[in-house]
Amino acid sequence: MADWLTRSPDEDIEYDVDVLFGAWPSHPVDTDLAGLKSHLAKHQIQNALAVSTRGALFSDRAGNAETFAAASSSDGLVPVGTVDLRDPVTVVDQLDAMVAQGVRFLRLFTVQQGVPGDTPGYRHVVREALERNLVLLQDGDPRKFGDVLAGRGAEVIFLDLHVYLLGDFVLMAQQEQGFRATTRMLSSPDGIERVVDSVGARHLVFGSRTPFMDVSPQTLRLRYARISAEDRQLIAGGNVRGLHADH
Repeated sequence: MADWLTRSPDEDIEYDVDVLFGAWPSHPVDTDLAGLKSHLAKHQIQNALAVSTRGALFSDRAGNAETFAAASSSDGLVPVGTVDLRDPVTVVDQLDAMVAQGVRFLRLFTVQQGVPGDTPGYRHVVREALERNLVLLQDGDPRKFGDVLAGRGAEVIFLDLHVYLLGDFVLMAQQEQGFRATTRMLSSPDGIERVVDSVGARHLVFGSRTPFMDVSPQTLRLRYARISAEDRQLIAGGNVRGLHADH
């Protein structure tokens, strides 16, 4: 019998790469650290790449400090740093501070901060981040950032890949081994399967946008995807574990 037919819906997700905590003015849900940990446990998510919303909306320095403190006091939280893309001249100090803290992941809030991928500031931040061997968590339409990130040996996780953009992502991933995307918006009956069949499971990771999205449909979609157990394990955590271990 096919693996996906016998799959248990209760198996854990090892890593969620798209997790935020703190206040978000445009959303009614504000999740503190305790609430976040409870939410993750409820959905059987073992580890989360987490970032304070303060870093995206208010102050990168304060947000990073909050993120690092939360991760140091909570098992299962992997700290994700961020910078203010609107002030690219100051990012070097922030990036060096992240590296000193052992941070491996950098989230770029281009949508919230209104910074397109074709600006000098964005290109500067990317260059400095990649020189420090950071993995980029990139929001927005992947097509608008792919050309800037390509050809650099970059490790990138696109957080907002919609199923309608899947063909373009597959073409990019065929050329860039370091390009990955989350399963969050691959909501068609065969979205996950199409990526796995075209470029392999190494190009997908699990990301939920906790706590702003309903997690259950996303976990079920991965748990019952018509892919092998080995591919499912890569998407549910193996790919992220590899990126974290490479640091």
